[in-house]
Amino acid sequence: MDKHNNHIQSMFMRESLLDKEVMKAGHGTPTFKMLPDVHIVKIGASSFIDKGKDVTYPILDEIRKILKKERLVISTGGGARSKHLFSVGIDLEMPTGVLAQLAGEDCLGNAHILGTLLSPEGVIAIPPESIGHLLPLFLKAAPGVVYAGMPPYSLWEHPSKKGNIPSHRTDVGPIILSETFGFKSVTLVKDVDGLYDNDPKTHPDAKFIDKINVTELKKMNLRTLPFNRVAIDVLKSNKLCNSFQIVNGNNPELIEKAINGEHVGTIVHNDNY
Repeated sequence: MDKHNNHIQSMFMRESLLDKEVMKAGHGTPTFKMLPDVHIVKIGASSFIDKGKDVTYPILDEIRKILKKERLVISTGGGARSKHLFSVGIDLEMPTGVLAQLAGEDCLGNAHILGTLLSPEGVIAIPPESIGHLLPLFLKAAPGVVYAGMPPYSLWEHPSKKGNIPSHRTDVGPIILSETFGFKSVTLVKDVDGLYDNDPKTHPDAKFIDKINVTELKKMNLRTLPFNRVAIDVLKSNKLCNSFQIVNGNNPELIEKAINGEHVGTIVHNDNY
């Protein structure tokens, strides 16, 4: 009897996946893009949904125009409710994983609001547990879907370096999802023109940064950012999602321009861009 019959022949059969050289074995190999013609747009809840229809409806009108030509995944956060939840949760000494799970529910509520408003276009909100398996199917049936942008680490959320507030929040979710599915672009819709060297709302003399590498951005160690700080580390390691652009949703026409590849805000990118 062939002594090899009981073995599975594979590259890593007798290797330790903890070995540094083995871990590098797949570096540079191509990765299949599942949805390379789909764009993801994150609409900030604090920036727009919390402020009501006067600022939210113009963005949705722009989204409706885009849906006639492009396939979209629309993401959102929890906004004011999540901030209140974190305040209460920290006061009650809740661990990071519990805060992450609760925040995901707030995001899903806002996702259902956007899904309701976009339902005439066939767009619906889908829960986190369905997006991984059913996203390609939904995007074949409709031009777009809405989902809660909180990465579904839930109780398994990574411990934060500072405090208990989850690091992987709703700006990071679209970047991670784009890396998985190989989306064409990632656009974060905020209420600022992009990235500044200081908060432009409190420092009128803040300098605008139109394009920056994540390595340079990390070295700057800015006091505040218009997106979750851990996005810098996530983007640096990505292979498919090499950049995202921040645009000002108070000028909704910029969303389509960003999707079309125009530089209309701040582009944050990694070394593969």
